[in-house]
Amino acid sequence: MAEEAIKDMQFHKMGLDDRILKAIAKVGWVKPTLIQERAIPLALEGKDLIARGRTGSGKTAIFLIPAIQKILNHKDKLKEQSTRVIILAPTKELCRQIYQNCIQLTSSCSKDVKCTNLSWGSNLSVQKPMLMAVCPDIVISTPSRILAHLKARHLSLKTSLDLLIIDEADLVLSFGFNKDLKELGSYLPPVYQSILTSATLTADLSELKSLVLNNPSVLKLEEPSLPPASQLDQFIIYAEEEDKAVLIYTLFKLNIIRGKTLIFVRNVDRCYKLKIYLDLFGIKACTLNSELPTSSRCHIVSQFNEGLYDIIIASDERTVEDATHRQDLKESNPDKSKRKKDKESGVARGIDFQFVSNVINFDFPKSVDSYIHRVGRTARGNRKGSALSFISVAEKPLMEECEAHLQQIASEDEPSVFRPFQFKMDEVDAFRYRVRDAWKSVTSIAVRETRLAEIKAELLKSQQLKVSK
Repeated sequence: MAEEAIKDMQFHKMGLDDRILKAIAKVGWVKPTLIQERAIPLALEGKDLIARGRTGSGKTAIFLIPAIQKILNHKDKLKEQSTRVIILAPTKELCRQIYQNCIQLTSSCSKDVKCTNLSWGSNLSVQKPMLMAVCPDIVISTPSRILAHLKARHLSLKTSLDLLIIDEADLVLSFGFNKDLKELGSYLPPVYQSILTSATLTADLSELKSLVLNNPSVLKLEEPSLPPASQLDQFIIYAEEEDKAVLIYTLFKLNIIRGKTLIFVRNVDRCYKLKIYLDLFGIKACTLNSELPTSSRCHIVSQFNEGLYDIIIASDERTVEDATHRQDLKESNPDKSKRKKDKESGVARGIDFQFVSNVINFDFPKSVDSYIHRVGRTARGNRKGSALSFISVAEKPLMEECEAHLQQIASEDEPSVFRPFQFKMDEVDAFRYRVRDAWKSVTSIAVRETRLAEIKAELLKSQQLKVSK
């Protein structure tokens, strides 16, 4: 396809079914993003595809639109209903988000294209009747969940599957789904189209390529991992533990930080410690972590997107670089390893937090990729955003490594990726004594009690949410 034709590519020029175009208009997409312009035509041609695009670039559409089109193309010719498309994602939150996007894009052809999300719940028998009776065209799931259904013979793909999609493919591998994917292959037909998407392309994907891809087209857009400085402000401020507590209080209490804000911390305990601390000063925030029930996590994201509250404190411990750390923690502190976490949970990657104005790294992430995915939650589309990172002495090497990487891919007119946050610590000394005592008052016992109370409350709420659906 000529470069000029690609630049002029619009949704209505892609040969899409009118019902898909109607749904696209209803969603409010005026024109394709760069990755959609390049990837959708390739996918519609039936080519295997690996697509890398930064967070917020519109990757979900590059597999959903071709999937729906493929089903509509053959719907009238099929003699019986069958599952034609499988979409795999590493976390339940992302599965739910893809499902919601799919419902939007099939709003004008819902009678012809059935979609279901298998990632929720824990009892396969509850989902069995739906799979057997409806036999959805599109099934969305984590690898382990769909494999369990295939083993139980609740679902058959051997003769029907046309398209296999793996979203956030590098995380699917890093979350330990390698064995599931290899076993899944025995339940699939010998020939089918595959699409892999990710915000980062790692060497580990070569293993996955050999499993599910045949001579794929690799789409690696020449664009920076994060928006330019004109759209995204990236600040740092050096602060030790007590200073971090003073700063976060002052930023919110003096309205220096405004708008929807995601605060990232390094683990679940830190989530609750910071929440309790902010509550002491009437600064309301909610936590989002892998210990909460799936329906509660998804409900929290929905409420945040609807504007019911403005601050989320998130733990993104389910990231690539933390796998070794979690094993070390388990060996050194077996009691903590017994906490029940959902291994199919994740908040730093893939989740569509809408209209986020600020990302605050209360604890600096442990890798460049993690920083990119955290900060990628803001400055999406054409909206501006800011990222502020608190840097302790111990975290400075991580920050310098991150800055060196980002500097390599930044434009030449950006002399520095990170800018000092213009905030003089001596101006907040009036708050320090009050804040220091409050921070110290949030003990490990208080964290544990709050943690248990919230999880119990969310379990109850989770049951209520399931009933209300």
